[in-house]
Amino acid sequence: MAKLAINGGEKVRTKPMGVAWPIYDDREAEALTEVLRSGKWGSTSGSKVREFESAFAEFCNAKHALCLTNGTAALEVALRAAGVGPGDEVIVPPYTFIATASAVVMVGGIPVFVDIEPGTMNIDPAQIEPAITERTKAIIAVHIGGRPADMDGVMDVAKKHDLKVIEDACQAHGASWRNQPVGSVGDAGAFSFQSSKNINSGEGGAVVTNDGDFYLRCYSLVNVGRIPEGEWYQHEYLGSNYRMTEFQGAILPIQMSRWEEQQKRREENAAHLDSLLAEIDGISPLDDDPRVTRNAYHLYIFRYHSDRFNGKPKSRFLQALSAEGIGASGGYTPLHTSGMFQRLSKRLQEIGFYGGPAIDYAAVELPATQNACDNEACWFPQSRLLGPKEDMDDIAKAIKKIRESCEEL
Repeated sequence: MAKLAINGGEKVRTKPMGVAWPIYDDREAEALTEVLRSGKWGSTSGSKVREFESAFAEFCNAKHALCLTNGTAALEVALRAAGVGPGDEVIVPPYTFIATASAVVMVGGIPVFVDIEPGTMNIDPAQIEPAITERTKAIIAVHIGGRPADMDGVMDVAKKHDLKVIEDACQAHGASWRNQPVGSVGDAGAFSFQSSKNINSGEGGAVVTNDGDFYLRCYSLVNVGRIPEGEWYQHEYLGSNYRMTEFQGAILPIQMSRWEEQQKRREENAAHLDSLLAEIDGISPLDDDPRVTRNAYHLYIFRYHSDRFNGKPKSRFLQALSAEGIGASGGYTPLHTSGMFQRLSKRLQEIGFYGGPAIDYAAVELPATQNACDNEACWFPQSRLLGPKEDMDDIAKAIKKIRESCEEL
């Protein structure tokens, strides 16, 4: 057995993995220069954002797309357009970026956390219905890492209880459930174009929907209460300014034009890595589901089982993997245990939770999420999957080396 690098042995990998991100060329520079010289830098006077909205709606198989400042704002706007307000409860998975849940709080709602499926890291539809109360207004289905959540299960519960469904597709550009692009399955989808995302403009976001009235509400919320055919100083509703700039709108179509080629590479490398990791005792890829017809692979997530690695914790495994030249992330911490939600819980108790009992987030038990965060979930970023096939071989080689020498950990 080879000596582990963490203990002074030779590294499996000595050169960087994947590709530098973002990927760009002269086309982005030319598009930005065109906007600069036009003098039309804002989307109220230019055409770049509107053109991209049309293209992105088609990409998502949706009737409408509305660009705005970022994915967090997209979630807030979608929730407001869905009618979520003070005191309303929204079902949210706790294994996600904090914006999924903080957006609910920002519109006055109360996140109600529902556990995840261990094999997918996505919300468990079977646990949604027991969490529904008379205050429940909506469900946020997160497609974590770009892998679609079980939208059949989510939509069945939502229809039964007349709830709105917002898809948090901020990591899932181009993913599909039963061949239907995510974002167009529920009432609306929220996307992010932040710099790490598979389609990006540094910052930026979009809301997509097939509901014309929903779109008009979003439009007004993003454009300080204006309506599409109204006068400049005609403000019909309470809104804010969440508009995207023309600079972002100019580079997004170019970024999107590379998506299909890049996505095929991600899928090929992910499939190869799945096959390699499945052969290593103690490592498992996420569960396969034929209803997931496309995984965006913003993250490549796999599960680590410490009982097959001499009982060593995930943190030690990740240290050993990094020492072999293969950096990986341990992922999220459970949202309901964060300081923000602990303080929110205390405050809700102080003010009487709009007349009802307050949620004590400290008492919430979500074992699948806790286990994923503490013990199992490990990530690689999407740019890692854009490297050559040999990179996947080195990842598997390093993990196999650690497994075979786990008594050294």
